[in-house]
Amino acid sequence: MPTISQMRPETVQCQSELGRTGSSFAPLPDKYYGAGCSALNAVKLDGIGGDNGQFVVTNLGPLACPAANTLASWARFGVDRAARQIMGSPLRRLETMGSYSCRNVAGTGRLSAHARAEAVDVSAFVLADGRRISVKDGWSASPKEREFLRTVHQSACKRFGTVLGPDYNAAHHDHLHLEFGGSSYCR
Repeated sequence: MPTISQMRPETVQCQSELGRTGSSFAPLPDKYYGAGCSALNAVKLDGIGGDNGQFVVTNLGPLACPAANTLASWARFGVDRAARQIMGSPLRRLETMGSYSCRNVAGTGRLSAHARAEAVDVSAFVLADGRRISVKDGWSASPKEREFLRTVHQSACKRFGTVLGPDYNAAHHDHLHLEFGGSSYCR
């Protein structure tokens, strides 16, 4: 593992910002997997700092640090606060289907943001009172669950470059695809 003096300035800055969120993470060495796939400036994010402690994050592999910072901000200020306001209970766990995966965008020859560790697929939210709100079941469930999921979806659209949910296509019926980047595509 490189020392701080050996790290790129943007890596040091990003990890410093992530540390200030109260999140627990481990820096990962840059990795090139071949076929254009890589995980650069990545971290292993284990917990996200919230207003009252940490949220657990499940099934997350390498995630580029800027994407991890965006995820941490969204979980704290978008998801947790929506959970409290709409569902009456704070967030405890963010369930994901993973981050890094060397693959193309479905039906194309173009590499997915997952192939650069710049995307996360979020499948469910577990609240402190034990309720689990899955994208698959909650998108068309009770009015409160629908409101919560649509609120966190819209909140993600303000932070991530690309956000895809169940209304986008059948491939996203069970998760929110959150992709770091400069574009602005929300469906």
